[in-house]
Amino acid sequence: MPIYKTARFEVKPEALEECLGAIRTFIAAVRENEPRTRLYLSLQEQDAPTKFLHYFIFEDRAAEQFHRQTPWVLAFTGALYPHLVSDGVKFLDYDLAATTEG
Repeated sequence: MPIYKTARFEVKPEALEECLGAIRTFIAAVRENEPRTRLYLSLQEQDAPTKFLHYFIFEDRAAEQFHRQTPWVLAFTGALYPHLVSDGVKFLDYDLAATTEG
């Protein structure tokens, strides 16, 4: 059963470019190394470019657990977390209500 999640966070303005680089490197590693991660998007707010929403779908709990333990997650969080504003990262889990997917 697929796992649907989001992560919301805000970075400090002076670290925006560094964090964008870390996000792009991280998602490239997910794309190359996690075939059971069905989707991983990083969305940047247009009106508040230091705010991000990550949306991701794992094939199942095993895929999610694998993701959490990868060296690219550790590298990403190590690069990102020092630059977060005080609220940190807010993770939420979702159930699928409807989709356009076949």
